[in-house]
Amino acid sequence: MEFRDIQSCYPIFFCKDPESGQLYPAALLGFEQDQNLFLSDSGWDATYIPLMVRRHPFLIGFQADPDGAEGATKPVVSIDSDSPRLIEASGDDSQEGEALFKQDGTPSDFLQTSIGTLESIHRGLEHNKGFIAALLEHELLESFSLEITLNDGSNNQLMGFYTIAEEKLQSLDGETLAKFNTQGYLQSIYMAIASFARLRPMIDKKNAQLG
Repeated sequence: MEFRDIQSCYPIFFCKDPESGQLYPAALLGFEQDQNLFLSDSGWDATYIPLMVRRHPFLIGFQADPDGAEGATKPVVSIDSDSPRLIEASGDDSQEGEALFKQDGTPSDFLQTSIGTLESIHRGLEHNKGFIAALLEHELLESFSLEITLNDGSNNQLMGFYTIAEEKLQSLDGETLAKFNTQGYLQSIYMAIASFARLRPMIDKKNAQLG
């Protein structure tokens, strides 16, 4: 999972999909809707860029798997045709951008790297299913809210998030902890807890932007 790299730069919380009700881990990038404190005109201001950001304009799509069971699907590379990052090749050598294919029609290095990113995301999503199920089974998620007062006096409320219930975690027996460790869940749990330390630098970053 990506937790080790994510927690070095961003707080990790758990969110609930409003449509499906499913929980998923997410990196906090800002204190308001669609806010990204790490992106400016000069680029991305962090040592690690999350895979879900790097994947754009590519998506993971699914299509019927003829070799699988009835109704089975398999992941395929899709592209957001409306993405502003897409430009049509003009044949002008001075045109900026990355080609998706080489002259012989094979995937370019850029596309191969993007495919690898999508594969990593897909593996992470599959891993998350078991991870979230284990957290819920042992009641290791609790709702979380935080009110942040910035230097200009404005208040920002973080609501609707979930985080690791540390008291519940401390009460787990050795057998469960050992199982979590074998499954790769224990490290992710502690990385999520450790990531709380990234909140203070985010607040400082926002205050610096306010001037």
